[in-house]
Amino acid sequence: MKTIKGPAVFLAQFLGDAAPFNSLDSIAQYMADLGYKGIQLPTWDPRVIDLKKAAESTTYCDELKGKLNDIGVEITELSTHLQGQLVAVHPAYASMFDGFGPAELAGKPKEQQAWAVQQLKWAAKASQNLGLTSHVTFSGALLWPYMYPWPQRPAGLVTTAFQELGNRWKPILDAFDESGVNVGYELHPGEDLHDGVTFETFLDYVDGHPRAGINYDPSHFLLQQLDYLQFIDFYHDRIFAFHVKDAEFNPTGKQGVYSGYQGWVERAGRFRSLGDGQVDFSGIFSKLSQYDYDGWAVLEWECAIKHPEQGAAEGAPFIESHIIRVTERAFDDFAGTGADEAFNKKLLGL
Repeated sequence: MKTIKGPAVFLAQFLGDAAPFNSLDSIAQYMADLGYKGIQLPTWDPRVIDLKKAAESTTYCDELKGKLNDIGVEITELSTHLQGQLVAVHPAYASMFDGFGPAELAGKPKEQQAWAVQQLKWAAKASQNLGLTSHVTFSGALLWPYMYPWPQRPAGLVTTAFQELGNRWKPILDAFDESGVNVGYELHPGEDLHDGVTFETFLDYVDGHPRAGINYDPSHFLLQQLDYLQFIDFYHDRIFAFHVKDAEFNPTGKQGVYSGYQGWVERAGRFRSLGDGQVDFSGIFSKLSQYDYDGWAVLEWECAIKHPEQGAAEGAPFIESHIIRVTERAFDDFAGTGADEAFNKKLLGL
């Protein structure tokens, strides 16, 4: 067994216009002072990283790593959640996702997609240059408007959509393979990959690509009422990254999983700060340790109630307290007899 690395934090939800959240140096120092050892970088924010430069210059990457090491943190993974979303966008959502790419490409879906693909390929090379082995992203979605089968979906719609999704992602996954980096898709409502079944379907259309994996985030599974512990039993060999994020689901006689178009505070299912929700993190850390996950435990903080600075301060010790230093020997080794094969046969009467 292996020991999970951490605590770490995804910077995306904490970046802002005011110090110390408006530059990489200052936010990295802020997180280091809270006890975080790793930071996950959102690659769409130029204050954090120049993705193209990182893909082209090992000197730039070495300087970036050195600067962060001096602060006391290291990069866990690069994130392309926003760019990954633009790899596949249904027209119903196109205008709402325009802000995820360059302003000059707004309303130009083909150009946005080409831009997103280039971003992902740069992220693959940048990850390699930074010495990283995993990457996190979204799959995008062509099918989400048809998630509930009413009106009845026409025959072949799901097959056509996943075939197209696979065609778009296969060259990207190949680029990550060339760079020696795994891709962890965050299985998230709104994405075509949002649970185990859709992930398996996607694998079929990328020929079981060895780099196609999962950024495990139990909060999204709890809100879907999916067994997030058994999920680890099924897919542990494809879990390449881990977002430590809490949530709660409190259905009433008025609303359930779909939550009646309510805002986050009023929803039956809502994200919470670590320890304030219902996710069994002791069970998760035990399962992941059992299956030799030795990547990072990365706080992704989102909460409908608590202030982010309090969430960040509480997150590091919460993760630290759940990381299991795995044992190197069995607890009952003290009682071992050191028997050989002859002794074993004697015990069996053979």
